[in-house]
Amino acid sequence: MTEASALDTPTTVKAYLRPIDSEGLAAFAAKGRANPASRGTNKVHTVMEGQYRSLSTVGQHSPVVVDEPLHLFGQDTAPAPGEIVLSGLGGCLAVGITAVATWKQVKLSRLEVFLEGDIGNPAAWGAGGALEKTPPEMGFQAIRVKVVVEGDAPREVLDEIVQHANFYSPVANTLRNPIPFTISLAD
Repeated sequence: MTEASALDTPTTVKAYLRPIDSEGLAAFAAKGRANPASRGTNKVHTVMEGQYRSLSTVGQHSPVVVDEPLHLFGQDTAPAPGEIVLSGLGGCLAVGITAVATWKQVKLSRLEVFLEGDIGNPAAWGAGGALEKTPPEMGFQAIRVKVVVEGDAPREVLDEIVQHANFYSPVANTLRNPIPFTISLAD
């Protein structure tokens, strides 16, 4: 092969997603093994602006805006509450997939999570709609998730990473399992 023909040969450059700190992840995992009952607390402060538009503040971050679509008497200026739940699930799954891939030393070049959920509101939020509905009949009735993931591992390994992350996802498990839930007026 001549020098000129070697230069004419196309080369493929693979770009990987920005990695997380694998040593920090290992230390965090060791901390969890040492204290499996450890818990953290997420805190959110939500303020209603009017109609169905609200602002939820988390720490020092910009508020997350929530609204309802026009057909549900909102202004359609932001995602609906159920869509925010799905975005939280998508974010949690993406975090988990990234963490498990890092743990398994797989570099990812693409990760996208597509979510859809079947939800209805025949009870009209309890404001005079189908009042015979019970809690299990309200909220999401089905959630479907499709993951597009590419990296330096075969499809079977990537699928194992996705399934492992799903099994350990805090948000997915919150949606799958009943949890204690209380609500009361603030003091």
